[in-house]
Amino acid sequence: MPASRSRDVDAPLGGDPYAVLGLTPQATSAEIKAAYRALVKCHHPDAGGDEERIVALNAAWEVLRDEQSRRRYDAAQEASRRPPAAGDGLARPMQARRGAAADAQLLAWLQKVYAPIDRLLAQVINPFPQQLRELSADPYDDRLMEAFCTFLEESRARLEKVDQLYRSMAAPASAQGFSLSLYHCLSQVQDALIELERYTMGYVDSYLRDGREMLREAKRRRTLLQQERRRLEI
Repeated sequence: MPASRSRDVDAPLGGDPYAVLGLTPQATSAEIKAAYRALVKCHHPDAGGDEERIVALNAAWEVLRDEQSRRRYDAAQEASRRPPAAGDGLARPMQARRGAAADAQLLAWLQKVYAPIDRLLAQVINPFPQQLRELSADPYDDRLMEAFCTFLEESRARLEKVDQLYRSMAAPASAQGFSLSLYHCLSQVQDALIELERYTMGYVDSYLRDGREMLREAKRRRTLLQQERRRLEI
């Protein structure tokens, strides 16, 4: 077993993505990839595994597969463990100015990144139940299937904009955890669209079920993000 492995396949379902994959932060990219593949193979619903664990594994992989998002996550974790520096009376004005600057950065990120991403995600998540009801009337009707595929194509285009927005501005330190949760939400939507597209190509019900459940989870995560957004307001 590699030295970076710290847990077995019964790692927790949420929280630290390293723990979800049974690794430590010292794991190499190759070890992360190998652990993810092994766990997905073990727990995939099509093999009788647990859907909830697959969701957690995919979320962890989306954070750790990309070096930039991994560094961002590691930096946020390090910042959360760092004790605050003790300041004297002369340092307080400087700290106040830094605090004001940090607040301004947070507000700018929320307005320029989070807000438009939230609107785009809503345009994918909210119409889905109606789209599914219409398709369910007769999945083999070419007209209904074409309309459903058009919805998926438009949703993919919106997610491309979401990805561009997310990468356009780094989240400030005070919103690192929030940014990570947002990333998990959009990853859920991306994975859902992949499953739904697979369904349209072969009518395999498990793909439709998985896509539907992923979008339900994305809707739940989006609601939690909106609640957290209100707590972040300046």
